[in-house]
Amino acid sequence: MAQCVQSVQEFIQDSFVPMVAVLCSEDAEKLTRKNNLNFSELLRPFCRLTSEGHMRDPNNQVQVVKNLRISVNNVVTRPSVPASGVPGHAHRRLLSEVVLTCQPAEGGVANVITAGDYDLNISDRSLKASVPWYSDWRDTLTELSTSKHYTATTPWFEAYRESFLQSMPASDHEFLNHYLACLLVVSSSEAVPVEKFLKLSQEQHRIQHSGEYTNPKWFIPNTLKYYVLLHDMSQGDEQRADSVYEDMKQRYGAQGCYLLKVNSRTAAAGADEQIPDPWSQYLHKNSLQSQDPAPVVVNNTAVENNVGGTSEVDGHDSEEKDGVLVNSLDNTHPLQLDTPSDTPGSLDALRAVAVETKPPPIATGVAAATSHGACLTLNDHDRIRLFIQEFTFRGLLPHIEKNIRQLNDQLVSRKGLSRSLFSATKKWFGGGKVPEKSIAELKNTSGLLYPPEAPELQIRKMADLCFLVQLYDLAYSCYHTAKKDFLSDQAMLYAAGALEMAAVSAFLQVGAPRPYPAHYMDTAIQTYRDVSKNMILAERCALLSAEVLKSQAKYSDAATLLIKMTSEDSDLRSALLLEQAAHCFINMRNPMVRKFAFHMILAGHRFSKAGQKRHALRCYCQAMQVYKGKGWSLAEDHINFTIGRQSFTLRQPENAVTAFRHILTNDSQQTSTQQGAFLREYLYVYKNVTGACEVALPQLPLPCINSSATRVYFGHERRLAEGEKQAATHVSLDQEFDRDLAAMWQDLEEQVVAAAKRGVVPATFQPTQCCLNSQTDNLRFPLAVVEEPIIVEVVFRNPLKVPLVLSDLSLLWKFTLKDFNRPQPQEDSVGDAVAISNEKEASVPRVRKDDVIATEVIPEFYLSPEETKLARLKLLPHQTGQLNILGLVYNLASTSSTGDTTINSPSAAEGTSVRGRQDLEIQGPRLNQTKEEKTSVSHGPDRRLDPTITPPMPLLEVFFLQFPTALLCGEIRKAYVEFCNVSRVTLCGLRVASTHPDFFTFGSSSLATPLTPLSPTSFENCSAYKTLATPPGATPGSVAAVTLVSEGDFGSGIGLRGGGVSGTGGKGITEIPLGEGTLKPGESTQLPLWLRGPDQEGVHEIHFLFYYESAEQGGKISHRVLRHTVFICASRSLSVRATACRSNTLPEEEEERNGSMLVFVDVENINSSEAGVREFHIAQVSSSSKQWRLHKCINPAEDKDCKLTSRERGKLCFRATRCKPLQAFPFLSMSGVSSPQIITSTTPCADFFFRRCQPLESLRPPVAMETQGRHSRSQGVGHGGGAKDIAGVVRKCNEVDLDIIILWKAFVVEDNKQVILEGQLHVALQTIDKEACSLTQKEEAQEMVLLKFKPELPPPMTRPSMEQLSHLIKTNLQYPESYSHPFNQKSLCMVPVTLTLSNCSLAQVDVIIDLRHKTTSPESLEVHGSFTWLGQTQFKLQLGAQEVMRVQLQACFLHAGVYNLGTPRVFAKLADQGAMCETSQQTATPALIIIINST
Repeated sequence: MAQCVQSVQEFIQDSFVPMVAVLCSEDAEKLTRKNNLNFSELLRPFCRLTSEGHMRDPNNQVQVVKNLRISVNNVVTRPSVPASGVPGHAHRRLLSEVVLTCQPAEGGVANVITAGDYDLNISDRSLKASVPWYSDWRDTLTELSTSKHYTATTPWFEAYRESFLQSMPASDHEFLNHYLACLLVVSSSEAVPVEKFLKLSQEQHRIQHSGEYTNPKWFIPNTLKYYVLLHDMSQGDEQRADSVYEDMKQRYGAQGCYLLKVNSRTAAAGADEQIPDPWSQYLHKNSLQSQDPAPVVVNNTAVENNVGGTSEVDGHDSEEKDGVLVNSLDNTHPLQLDTPSDTPGSLDALRAVAVETKPPPIATGVAAATSHGACLTLNDHDRIRLFIQEFTFRGLLPHIEKNIRQLNDQLVSRKGLSRSLFSATKKWFGGGKVPEKSIAELKNTSGLLYPPEAPELQIRKMADLCFLVQLYDLAYSCYHTAKKDFLSDQAMLYAAGALEMAAVSAFLQVGAPRPYPAHYMDTAIQTYRDVSKNMILAERCALLSAEVLKSQAKYSDAATLLIKMTSEDSDLRSALLLEQAAHCFINMRNPMVRKFAFHMILAGHRFSKAGQKRHALRCYCQAMQVYKGKGWSLAEDHINFTIGRQSFTLRQPENAVTAFRHILTNDSQQTSTQQGAFLREYLYVYKNVTGACEVALPQLPLPCINSSATRVYFGHERRLAEGEKQAATHVSLDQEFDRDLAAMWQDLEEQVVAAAKRGVVPATFQPTQCCLNSQTDNLRFPLAVVEEPIIVEVVFRNPLKVPLVLSDLSLLWKFTLKDFNRPQPQEDSVGDAVAISNEKEASVPRVRKDDVIATEVIPEFYLSPEETKLARLKLLPHQTGQLNILGLVYNLASTSSTGDTTINSPSAAEGTSVRGRQDLEIQGPRLNQTKEEKTSVSHGPDRRLDPTITPPMPLLEVFFLQFPTALLCGEIRKAYVEFCNVSRVTLCGLRVASTHPDFFTFGSSSLATPLTPLSPTSFENCSAYKTLATPPGATPGSVAAVTLVSEGDFGSGIGLRGGGVSGTGGKGITEIPLGEGTLKPGESTQLPLWLRGPDQEGVHEIHFLFYYESAEQGGKISHRVLRHTVFICASRSLSVRATACRSNTLPEEEEERNGSMLVFVDVENINSSEAGVREFHIAQVSSSSKQWRLHKCINPAEDKDCKLTSRERGKLCFRATRCKPLQAFPFLSMSGVSSPQIITSTTPCADFFFRRCQPLESLRPPVAMETQGRHSRSQGVGHGGGAKDIAGVVRKCNEVDLDIIILWKAFVVEDNKQVILEGQLHVALQTIDKEACSLTQKEEAQEMVLLKFKPELPPPMTRPSMEQLSHLIKTNLQYPESYSHPFNQKSLCMVPVTLTLSNCSLAQVDVIIDLRHKTTSPESLEVHGSFTWLGQTQFKLQLGAQEVMRVQLQACFLHAGVYNLGTPRVFAKLADQGAMCETSQQTATPALIIIINST
């Protein structure tokens, strides 16, 4: 049970107190009415004695009476409760009002005990419990059961119990509530007060002894009469009052009368002074005792709780129970859910409730409207208190003591026993106990009545007297004796009364000499209820026993007892007892939390049937704390549904809406029919709530909105392809967000912005985000453009198993006007700060503020059961300013539950549609930068729904024509691109960045290209290349036209060769040529676009980013971008391998500074036959270099056609000659294989050549190479340069900077037609004798390496290899091929030979020529004869950079024959490397000479 304010001893003592009757004269009654009180009400607050009383027991021992309270009541001859034990209508009604007026205090400070998971806010306290309940609960509940401070209280139960006990009817089988004395009150203003006293005394005697009245009951025939003279101090004569009092003392004795002086002031004077009013708390008890059948309405809560106060509710007959009209439909199991919607049920009930719960006129009782004791002072209070004390100590207690002695003497004399019952107790109880028979064995003798003088009743009367004055030992003995007598006579009603009081007396005995006989109480309750059919006595007995058991911590027994007392005859009693039983379960040593919750549900159900709606709501709310979040969804639904109904009934719409919201938003396991019923009731409640207050749109819980998944798109939806035009993909809501792609687009945008801003990215740069979602950066206000739509994509989820229909769905926004064209200081002016919202317009469908922001309305949006669906809502701003998208507004309706999903039918949403809103509240990312943010949970802003509307900007649309999806590797294809300005602002600064800048070109805008005569065939064949007419008479393959071009004409700003503004990774920026540099509003332009297939086969994803600016500078948005992504499937075409070899022949004398080399080009057709390519033709080979040019093709004439079918390979050989180095311009030479020649120095050949992707090690600026060469010469080679200089010099010696361009044609059969495709491949030759390929080799998979955490030492300087050092000097022997000599005439033949040494490096080289080397190989001796060099056999020379030196030698032959002159060995080393040994240079090819004998 809940904690009570009183202890159990105090409660029992106050339940049984001496009863005193009052008879007042009319004048005395008028005198007390000045204070709005009658005499008994005047005394009631002072009836508890503050001092101890004393009396002697029959053994003449002085006994102390502590904390005694008496009950003073007017004499009423008509009973309020019939003796039959069935409470009457008035009694039930008044008890109901007592409970109704005592509600839990709201807003009190809660004391929280933390003990785990459960948080039980019981009444005005808080309590936490845990699972398992035997852990933390044990300590918590031990404290709970022993402490008053933390235990929940139920004051309504205490008020009910007190009122119930005080209104107990007087019965004949007991005397506890019989009157012991009568106060006769007469006013001193009476003419003859003594005569009035005599009349009142005679009236009392007539009432008691005439036999006309059965009520009130009197304890003993000789009732104590106490004479009270009431004197009005403000009006009466005090001397006369004193004289009358003296006469009374002479007549009635000093202990039998009293002079009470009251009303020391007038009511008018009392209004100025505040005197305490102790009577107000007793007035409801007064109304209960007044026996007035008229209803007393305490306040309007009585009407609020009894909403069914009509003759018919919900179409069902109602019955009267506990004084209120209760709907018989509620007589169902408390956990039974509502009836289905197809039966007369819930929705009609709520409608009836809404009709009947109109605000009643507020009626206030007398207690609340008037003040009391206005004529009484504090001295008067003390006089009344003293009067009660004098009456009790000098009149009542002596009277009781005398009667106890008399009864004791009578019993002793009648029984023939000893002088005192005390000495006989042992004899009576020592032996010969009568075995108690069970109730079933006893016959129904409850109608047995004893005469008043019966000794059994005298024993009971003595026991009651002893109990009233706290003589519990003697009382127990008498009750026990009477119990045996009654049981022997089978007087069960009398026996039950004796058992009840014997048990209470045993409990109240000081020192507790014997245990509490709980079985006495159980027997008494069973007898009252089953035999005597007296539920009032049974209820009293249960209340007493439960309190005793609770005080002994026997909560389980107390709960069992209370539950047994529940019945169908009184819902109010059952509700209160079930609630107390629930508190017993929570107070047990091992608390039963679920039993607590279950019995609170039962109590709430009975409270509801009793008309106590507020208490019912409280019980359900307390139980909900246990069931919430534990997976008992059906129980949660029932509780929430009941809470919603009760709250709606009590005019608490917010609580009702909250409860219904839980039913609908949780993952319910109800059937679709039940969910439909829930939804309709919820909509009906919502409609009534919104109808009562039209201030703002209510928040709707359905459907569920995933706010974080909301996406916002800024801009027009892109037009689809129109005919052959293919629109740029850009960004759309249909695309999934990819973080890597977003980073790539941001990188591209940074590059193009840097190119547009002269190489520097502005500090205020922010990447363009057209579509915002939960993964984008939403910390800043996004920028939108006026007159461009804003599309918000919202994710709806229907959690129910029934469909939902949303109608008139639109966005809710707030807008603040701002003029961004005005100066900045005026931006915060008062005129701009006016906020405009469409909230008021949104409450009425189809009324919008389209002049500021046009709001799209979706007429109908259907959500299937448990469906997740997207809705895209559009806003079109017409003015600049700050926009805040707040949420959504719509009408929510449910369809019929019969399965008919025809949402167009008017009956679907008729009458059950409500208009409300849902806010889009998006939580930003968690902040985790500073220490404070890491130690706390704080989130940053998410401003995706707060765009800033900026002034107009240009808007570009891009279309592609004849754009392919598949290409051969290196294939050149011409397409067209169309740029359209669809805005009202001029567009300029159009640029494009791409992840594959080598894939496309817009052509060269330079005029430096020489005007050469073009071949007509370039137009006839629709070739992408420009061709040059072949001069007449020229042999194909022998012409090598040379054109000087600038790399900046084709690759400026691309950065692929080291010049211009380049981004990371070789991504370039291209300016798109427009007519006047701008694109005016509504204009469009079409430009050619050349495409080249990627060098690697496969599917390539190519991204374009078009950048443009507004011609009007200074806007909030500096630029705009347009994205486009294409997928190109590349198929294999040709594989080209090239090798450069040094030529051994020396050029003519005038070209002594220049060298020559041979270039071998190996071309293989690697195309697969599935591509439909029949054959490839090598159309032309061109070169590009700053130092070399192709001279001529030296292939045999029959291979000039060079056709390659599948898997065929062809080989071409070219001679390359060195030309004078130029620092700024490369050469493009053309060496045609076929005619006519293609002009490779123009678009698109030159563009793709300069845009080609090269390995990183080859991206060396040519200018830097020339600079390094001159630097080496200026430093000189004799000053001891380091190893780095040596490596550089040697590398330059072997380096070739020559690029080969292979132009081909492919004959493809498509749809039985032959199509000619063109393409070009590039090969970069870097080093002599090192093969280069047009296809980059695939990198081998790298093996896993160990991680190294220590910094590695820098690699040591690498010295040139022996192979590199062997190419420093190129040698050549010049001699006659044959020489005739007459050996017969001269035996020695001497032939002059010239050895030419050419320094290939850019440094001085020391050379040693050794002629002493002879071939010792026998094979070579057999082939070549032996000869001897004459003259100096060893030379030491020094050659300058690229110097050519000739050394004259003589060879001596003895015989005719074939000789190899290539025997000289040449050693070389760099001149500044003294410690380095000379390295043998590569030997020349065999130099054969034929010696002929001329004879």
